[in-house]
Formats: sequence, structure tokens, C-alpha cells
Amino acid sequence: MELEILKKEKCNKHIINHSIAVCNKAMEIAKHFDNVDLDAIKKGALLHDLGRSRTQSINHAIEGAKIAKEYGYSEEIINIIEKHIGAGISEEESIEMGLPKKSYIPKTLEEKIVAHSDNLINGVEEVDIDFVIDKWKDTIRHPKENINRLKQLNELLVEPYEKEQ
Repeated sequence: MELEILKKEKCNKHIINHSIAVCNKAMEIAKHFDNVDLDAIKKGALLHDLGRSRTQSINHAIEGAKIAKEYGYSEEIINIIEKHIGAGISEEESIEMGLPKKSYIPKTLEEKIVAHSDNLINGVEEVDIDFVIDKWKDTIRHPKENINRLKQLNELLVEPYEKEQ
């Protein structure tokens, strides 16, 4: 269903392939947790870049949430889509970036898993946190705060399970 929506909304092949890779990574991370909604993670991961059908800007998360709402998705899925950008955007950062004023920092485990899975997929290739940090150092606002949030997500979701790989 979600792949059909991406196609119907005219997401390009790159976005669809990226979304599938993010979904695969999210499901890999999710298997380490007993208390997560796997269906929400799958749907949220597949639809996280849905808004890129309308814009390539940071607003794609807000646009994607609007589109998902039009399709009748739950608040849980809408929040995953809206909060997937980087390691989250604080209310103060949202104002600076011209987004609607609110916190876009992932709160639920499902939101965190999808957001961090997106961080760890560059195109369709899996990357490590060092790659992401290097990429963010010169390209994002408030790199210190955002990199700290990124590290916290990695400490929660990846590091305890890396030895299993």
C-alpha cells in the first residue's frame, strides 16, 4: 500500500529506493526491542520522504505529514513522518528554519527508530555515525546540539547491539 502511495504521489525512483532501504534498516533496528509497533515503523519508514513529491526542502517532512493525513494515516504515522528530519529539530530551530513553530524532536521509540534509520542510509547505502557527523558538521544549523542528539539516538538504538553484527 505505502509503495503504491509513493508512486501515486509521483515520488521518483531514487526516493522510493531510499525509503525501502530506510525501512529495511528500521526493521533491523526494531528487532532489538520488544515494545515497538513494527507496523507503524514499517509504514512510517516507507512514507518518511513522501513529502519529497512536493518539495526537496526541509519542509518535505511537513508536506509528507499533510499527504499522509489526506490518506487517513494515524497520528502515530504522521508524527513519524513529521519528526524524521535528522535527529530532530527543536522548537527554536523550527522558528529559525521557517517551519511551523513546534518541536520536531522524535519522542516515541518508533519515531526515533525511523529518524535514525534515515540518518544511517545515504541514498541506498548504509553508513555509520561518523559519516553522518562529518556530513553534518558544515551543513546543518546548530551542529553541536544536532550531533549530540544524533549520538544519543545511536547510543540508544545501535551501539548496544553492534557486537551482534
